[in-house]
Amino acid sequence: MSEQRDLSQLTSWHANWAGLRVAVLGLGVTGFSVADTLSELGAHVMVSAQQADELRLKMLEVIGGTFVYEPVDGTVPEELSEFAPELIVVSPGYHPDHPILQWATARNIPIWGDIELAWRVRDKVGTPAPWIAVTGTNGKTTTVQLTAAMLATAGYRVAPCGNIGVPVLDAVRDPQGFDVFVVELSSYQLHWLQNVHPYAAAVLNIADDHLDWHGSLEAYVAAKARIFEGTQVACVYNKADRQTERMVENADVQEGARAIGFDLGAPGRSDFGIVDGILCDRAFLDERHNTALEITTVSELEERGLGSPHIVANVLAASALARSFGVPVEAISEALKNFRLDAHRIEVVAVQDGITWIDDSKATNPHAASASLAANNSIVWIVGGLLKGVNIDELVAQHADRLRGAVVIGVDRSEVISAFERHAPGVSVREVESADTSDVMVTAVTLAAELAQSGDVVLLAPAAASMDQFTDYAERGRMFAEAVKANLGGEADGESASH
Repeated sequence: MSEQRDLSQLTSWHANWAGLRVAVLGLGVTGFSVADTLSELGAHVMVSAQQADELRLKMLEVIGGTFVYEPVDGTVPEELSEFAPELIVVSPGYHPDHPILQWATARNIPIWGDIELAWRVRDKVGTPAPWIAVTGTNGKTTTVQLTAAMLATAGYRVAPCGNIGVPVLDAVRDPQGFDVFVVELSSYQLHWLQNVHPYAAAVLNIADDHLDWHGSLEAYVAAKARIFEGTQVACVYNKADRQTERMVENADVQEGARAIGFDLGAPGRSDFGIVDGILCDRAFLDERHNTALEITTVSELEERGLGSPHIVANVLAASALARSFGVPVEAISEALKNFRLDAHRIEVVAVQDGITWIDDSKATNPHAASASLAANNSIVWIVGGLLKGVNIDELVAQHADRLRGAVVIGVDRSEVISAFERHAPGVSVREVESADTSDVMVTAVTLAAELAQSGDVVLLAPAAASMDQFTDYAERGRMFAEAVKANLGGEADGESASH
């Protein structure tokens, strides 16, 4: 095997990356950004994947990289073995027990994720901008968007990036440069994290999710906890979620970093919370022993479609992150006046005959679905999909009393139906047996309309991933909205604001 490079020296864009042999696993959005970055640095790049988009294959050839298909039997491609990589950079979707990763581990080949690489080369366009990092089972994207909006309103050049859709490597290489990055990090990305030291970091909540990928809840929690390691200024945690507080207590942070709590109750010193319907900062002010700064009110958030309890919690977390960076409360309040949730996040798609139809297709796990269910009182629930190894019994039992009925979708519906039989036998349950993507939501909406009565909410909050029947959660939500409007004959009162 060829001599291995000392990677500890590669901590800058301006270090000597030339000739480094790097294998990149995956050629999706993240994988291509990695290959493109490494090629620009002068490394020799070989990309390996089971499938690849034709356009990206052509682009890879243009930038000088090579490509090899991974065999379906899981063996290591011969070309990759002969390439003798000195480093492997893995895309987030690869399980840690993937054969190539096991092969690399056995040969002591270092494995990085794209975030590790981005941190090392973040000085390309000048002095590195600070990172504000966000993770959690749910609410990551909304909190990143909120934080970025607050920073932008205060006049900072800010780039929301990471798991939100824009690869961090694309952001750090942008020639215009930024004052600050707000980085959404998934548990997959955090699993491979090594030397990232964010300015501020937040863990919003922890619940069972992606257990099929991590292998256990303990491994999932350990991955999430990595975000606090080396944090410089503020570790933001959820006071209502003891696991997030334990993460801060156990983190090896930089000297002077503070723990900042948030929840929907009254704030203690160094916390964000709510007093008499007013969102308050009791952390970033000199007189926090006996006073607090007012940010906004719950009623004002409700007027803008941001009043659901889990969204209010996201607002508090984002406010804490923004305040840690010096954003005035006036800028935070102004940003909230103009903020709108993304599509498929508790989005009201129609109201007719006293029935409200809500698309929360983004609720891809039980924790997210629970927040949506808790925000409503009488519900016809559209539920099911790819459960990712997560048990749904507790969710059904917790919300049985608020359910008028349920419509179960998904290729494998047995586990969901069994949960209703055990924990909500009095709830009327209908099953969508069609496997045709174009029919699933049409049938689901028809069945839901038969169950719903005036005053009810028909809620698409599947508590499961979508890939068993749809391309992604966005397609699932879009097809739900189309089916609702078709079912109601186009006479419904649509609403642009989220519920």
